[in-house]
Amino acid sequence: MPASRPARQTGPVPHDWFLSDAGRAVLESEDEAVSQALCDRPGLPWLWCGPVQRDLAGLAGRGMALQPDGHGRWRGPVACGLPLPLPSESFGAVVLQHVARPAGDSGPALLEEAARVLVNGGRLWLFVLNPLAPYRWRWRGSGLVASEPLSWRRRLRGAGLVPDAVSQGLGPVWPVRVSSTAQQGAGMRAAYLLRAEKRAMPLTPVRQRRVLQLPQGASAA
Repeated sequence: MPASRPARQTGPVPHDWFLSDAGRAVLESEDEAVSQALCDRPGLPWLWCGPVQRDLAGLAGRGMALQPDGHGRWRGPVACGLPLPLPSESFGAVVLQHVARPAGDSGPALLEEAARVLVNGGRLWLFVLNPLAPYRWRWRGSGLVASEPLSWRRRLRGAGLVPDAVSQGLGPVWPVRVSSTAQQGAGMRAAYLLRAEKRAMPLTPVRQRRVLQLPQGASAA
């Protein structure tokens, strides 16, 4: 069941859409790519941030899963806001599955946090909705906002990451059904994947990131 909303919140909670049949079809279409992402850097932990709670047990390696609580914070093994209470350069892979916003204060901040916690050579896997897909009519009115790959590449570079030149289209085109085969470019698919790497020497200058380390025994909750 979706989390209850406070009395002051009268509009839709965007991530609730992923609990619908149409939303679940998108997430299940991305399962193979998510599994690949979490195995991307063997021996290093991963961080997965997704719209709804998922069972990631049995996947290779170890990691942490967080979901938005609908009120601007995150829940999971830790309950927190931004910045994430995680040490810098500690994860080999970060997956942002439909939780990065193309606009607003939390959008750039979340990408910057992902870049901060990645090790050099680590990779960000960004799953976002495709604004050109016919499927957009299925999330209409949910509060979700989509953005094109070019805009996301610009945001990724602004966070100090080096994005891939080509995105991968994922998910259904119009029928509500799982379609896990990826295609080159977003095309008309409901969603697409952009990958970006953290490099010790980024191609474009970025402002110096803060380094966050937790003291021994400190609680993140």
